[in-house]
Amino acid sequence: MIQSLRTLIVDDEPLAIERLQILAGQQDGISLVGTASDGASALRMVEALAPDLLLCDIAMPDLNGLDVAAALDKHDNPPAVVFVTAFDQYAVAAFDVAAVDYLLKPVSPDRLARAIAKVREWRSTERAHSAKSQWINEFWVQNRGEMLRIDAGQVDLIEAERDYMRLHVGGRSWLIHQTIKSLEARMDPERFMRIHRSKMIRRDGIVGLKHHGDGAWSVDLGEGGIHRIGRTYLHDVKAIMHGA
Repeated sequence: MIQSLRTLIVDDEPLAIERLQILAGQQDGISLVGTASDGASALRMVEALAPDLLLCDIAMPDLNGLDVAAALDKHDNPPAVVFVTAFDQYAVAAFDVAAVDYLLKPVSPDRLARAIAKVREWRSTERAHSAKSQWINEFWVQNRGEMLRIDAGQVDLIEAERDYMRLHVGGRSWLIHQTIKSLEARMDPERFMRIHRSKMIRRDGIVGLKHHGDGAWSVDLGEGGIHRIGRTYLHDVKAIMHGA
């Protein structure tokens, strides 16, 4: 028998709470233990009820959903957090909290079912109790009306496009709203490095270096293409290639 997930719904809009109550009630193995209309109430209810899952809005006054998730992340055994929001611009901020999934409103029954399956998987693995890395391990990107999780280790190349960053994974790419300076500070330097003012690459994707004869160099990413190295970053790239 599937163990029921004790679920708390957090949203400042009554109609949104009602819709999630209906959707959650249609799912197998979900037991609703309460609702909260603001972040502070949500934290108090978590202390009192110890739910397994929070279906949590982000854009709330005072203590928002990200604040709630960050506070819960300090608990020894926090509930799983699934964000349910009308806005995709919070996806980058979700890097910093232990969110299991990120749903865009309006949520379909099938999408909620997939999120619940992810919660069960999360709770059954060491991820539920392991210490969180200081580095970004995953990205949330918008894909066909929903948010898709991408493992950072799958990203080959990151390119700046004005106020956005394009993540390249094989032959596909996605945009996230972030600057390269702030993203670089949150990427593991053992795995990623800057090669240009507008580009970062995954270090183990480097196939070799190419010298162009005019003092310029490029990095070869194999199927990921050839990319010019900025002079500021050339010394660091060469050091890596020589095992420094």
